[in-house]
Amino acid sequence: MQVWLAADPQRLPADAATAWQQAHAAGVAVSVVAGMAASHDADWPAGTAAIVDGLLGIGLNRPADGTMAWWIGQINRSALPVFALDIPSGLFVDTGAGAPAVRAQRTLTFIAAKPGLLTLDGRDCAGEVDIAPIGLDYPPDETPHCLVNGPALFSAALPRRRHASNKGTHGSLAVIGGNLGMTGAPRLGARAAQFLGAGKVHIGFLAQPAPLFDPLHPELMLHAVDALALAAMSALVIGPGMGTDANAHKQFARLLQAAPLPLVLDADALNLLAADPALAGALAASGAACVMTPHPLEAARLMGVPVADVQRDRPAAAAALAAQWQAVVVLKGSGTVIAAPDGSPCTLNPTGNAALASAGTGDVLAGMLGALLAQGMAPLAAAQAAVWIHGRAADALVAQGTGPAGVTASELYAPARTVFNQLLAGARA
Repeated sequence: MQVWLAADPQRLPADAATAWQQAHAAGVAVSVVAGMAASHDADWPAGTAAIVDGLLGIGLNRPADGTMAWWIGQINRSALPVFALDIPSGLFVDTGAGAPAVRAQRTLTFIAAKPGLLTLDGRDCAGEVDIAPIGLDYPPDETPHCLVNGPALFSAALPRRRHASNKGTHGSLAVIGGNLGMTGAPRLGARAAQFLGAGKVHIGFLAQPAPLFDPLHPELMLHAVDALALAAMSALVIGPGMGTDANAHKQFARLLQAAPLPLVLDADALNLLAADPALAGALAASGAACVMTPHPLEAARLMGVPVADVQRDRPAAAAALAAQWQAVVVLKGSGTVIAAPDGSPCTLNPTGNAALASAGTGDVLAGMLGALLAQGMAPLAAAQAAVWIHGRAADALVAQGTGPAGVTASELYAPARTVFNQLLAGARA
């Protein structure tokens, strides 16, 4: 093993200087290689098996440049396995932003998980993450910046399945959208809702005439959107394939004026809200419990900012949206962020993978979320559960050799059902 110091030992920060002195006192041979940064490549020793990255830590507050950027580039081009200490060098600890940043196969982080390891570029840069407590606990008087999503946060709220129940016990959900040329989107959401336990699932189509039935899932009830019996519903999903034309606007406004049912607002429902303050006012006046599921571009439209501003600090953007719209916000992307309007710590989701980067997976998530709302879960717990299950289903597909390339949205239904029932069994235990 060789230890290299890529800096001037006389100009080290206090903590690094202490570590330098302790290493010398322990007899560790440290080679100063600060002068290696030049036009040529790093002179990795012959037979080097792996690199341990400890260049930069969690105090980084600006993009790596100069010598540090050169070293990051050399590490990434080395074709060697890379293991990062605490956080990959160049990655911002709170946001997951970082260019350039080391891309490691595994990261050993200390004391607690870091938000930047779980969202934006963090998952690609950190690889597998292990936590080393190093004998220290998180200060009990400090509120965590974010929480890691998992069953501990939502399993107690999962809807129980009793023998003495019927289809009405488990709620009625309507998925509303499906304008001309986009009728597949609400079907994807409605089918997903069935697989996550909704008792009855309806689709309200904007395209006319509405399809008569779903040949793959004849259990679904299909209607023109005007014919939906809203008073019989337990929750609504609005937006998949809805479009933004005049009829979509009219129907959305009508739905917001109906009884204040729990809502999932997705896709074009979010675009309509962003474009019309009157719709935003109608949503606020409805008093409906609401979950919004924007991807970064939709979030940027809702906030009136560039997409780069959203991605620069995803937890902050999700929290700002939740406060602005008084809704639970699911900011989709690598390391989906879930934020509540009460200002409580946001949740970062660790499940899922690149298999979800295909058309329709967002519709599936919206349907799953709607199913949990229809079964009586509160918006925050429903969002946490749906996002975790959705990602876990994708992980299961990849683990069995299906994907990440080529996975289709409808392939998520069955593994999601399996994960959901495993959670229910654990909740009963």
